[in-house]
Amino acid sequence: MNQTRVFLIFAWLMVATLLWMEWGKEHAAPPTSTAPTESAVPAAAGNVPPASADAMVGPIPSATPSGSAPAATVAPAGAAPTVTVTTDVLKISMDGGTLKVADLLKYPSTADEKSAPVRLLDQSPNSYFEVRSGWIDQRNPSQRSVFVPEGGRTDFAMAQGSRTLDVPFVWHGPNGVTVRRVYTFTRGLYSVKVRDEVTNAGSAPWQGYVYRELERVPRALVRKGPTSAEQYSFQGAAWYSDQDKYEKRKYDDFADDPMSKEITGGWLAMLQHHYFAAWIPQRDQAARYELAVRNGRYAIDAKGPAFNVAPGETRTSEARLWVGPKLVNQITAQQVPSLERAVDFSSYALMATLAGWLFWVLEKLHGIFGNWGWAIIGLVVLIKLLMYPLSAAQYKSMAKMRKFQPRIAQLKERYGDDKQKFQMAMMELYKKEKINPVGGCLPILLQMPVFLALYWMLSESVELRHAPWIGWIQDLTARDPYFILPLINLAVMFATQKLTPVAPGMDPMQQKMMQWMPVVFGVMFAFFPAGLVLYWCTNGALGLLQQWWNTKRYSDPPAKAGTVST
Repeated sequence: MNQTRVFLIFAWLMVATLLWMEWGKEHAAPPTSTAPTESAVPAAAGNVPPASADAMVGPIPSATPSGSAPAATVAPAGAAPTVTVTTDVLKISMDGGTLKVADLLKYPSTADEKSAPVRLLDQSPNSYFEVRSGWIDQRNPSQRSVFVPEGGRTDFAMAQGSRTLDVPFVWHGPNGVTVRRVYTFTRGLYSVKVRDEVTNAGSAPWQGYVYRELERVPRALVRKGPTSAEQYSFQGAAWYSDQDKYEKRKYDDFADDPMSKEITGGWLAMLQHHYFAAWIPQRDQAARYELAVRNGRYAIDAKGPAFNVAPGETRTSEARLWVGPKLVNQITAQQVPSLERAVDFSSYALMATLAGWLFWVLEKLHGIFGNWGWAIIGLVVLIKLLMYPLSAAQYKSMAKMRKFQPRIAQLKERYGDDKQKFQMAMMELYKKEKINPVGGCLPILLQMPVFLALYWMLSESVELRHAPWIGWIQDLTARDPYFILPLINLAVMFATQKLTPVAPGMDPMQQKMMQWMPVVFGVMFAFFPAGLVLYWCTNGALGLLQQWWNTKRYSDPPAKAGTVST
């Protein structure tokens, strides 16, 4: 199998992949607002088993029928004043129990740095996304926490030089119960610490539980051509448990495939392209995780742990809240099992792992060059160096095939239309002359998973979002606006084709089809992200250089067409 035939196979695989992704896009569109609604009765209220006065009861048992979604635990709207919190990376509007609006100050919504920042949490009906947490009295479920700012302050800003910013709230519940909540924001980070202290100053034990929720409407996707990354990125809920590891669910599967399980040491999240929000509860405290559909809004909830607080005692529950971009280094620094899977490089673990390795190398190269485009070129060079022994064997095999083209042509003429005898004679010649007919395939076949992993990595990595290279390439994750890189790639492929020997036995019609392959690839690559085209173009150019050099190195006078034994 020669290089041009491998190109044909690769083109077929790429077209099949794109068709499959397009099919998936059409069959996985987010559901509309006709989704089933839920009862307003709080799930699991009053269904917690009794415990001793100083015990932590654990998660809240599910009180919903099998196959139904849990009910909402939303505090009354407008019951608490809104507080504005501004750090160096976040601007948030919230009350003590709900984060209503979150702007990511370091991420403009378009390539224009002066454009408004990305708004991850929002109250608008078409882009609604909210994060909630509060407490419920188990004996009187109507008693739900309504936090107010401690001291009445409603505007917080991180002072210059300060590393952290504490935003305190308090809820005075019935019978002397008080919950003091402190949100701790850290400079440069999108992880927020949330600490609750429950103090019982009354004369009787108090039973209550904490809930943590993420709720949103499906995000309208921006579709920019058949290879637009956003329309293929995962949109939905994800969670982790030590028992079942990382799991995720698309919006349209919420109702058909419900989830309700007790989890200790897990996390729950809502994912979208480049960004996500997640609750990371205290690792040694259990909660019941459930999916919900409420009036066209989709939620993932964690209810628990439940506490039985004796008079005069204080209990605590901590969690971390992530609101921000999918920054690999910051996510890894949380030291939370599988949280890095929120960076959805691929649904397939092997491909996701390969993409993760590529990103690690690419990030190290970015640290050297200070530019993601040059880092991509450096990645190509490293891969070429690693694969050089295979490539050398490929070009040597191609040179031998070129040398014996006259003898193969003679075989074809001798056996005419008897393809079976022709193939047998040709394989005998290959065996005698020690020619490996598939020697040219392996390097290209090995490039395919690298290419696909790189596609997902470039598409999902927020670090490369709006990252420039040189001149006209100001966003490596968008297509080349002037199609210059695809045209260069087209020229490189034409030149490579000219240096590649024609496959033995290929009929004239096949040869004409192969001549059009560079055009097919050129059109296909015109719509890929510029970073991916830069990778493939650089790879092709270095391959062309290698092929030219090795053709000269291994070229011998063509074997004379003499008598060929069969």
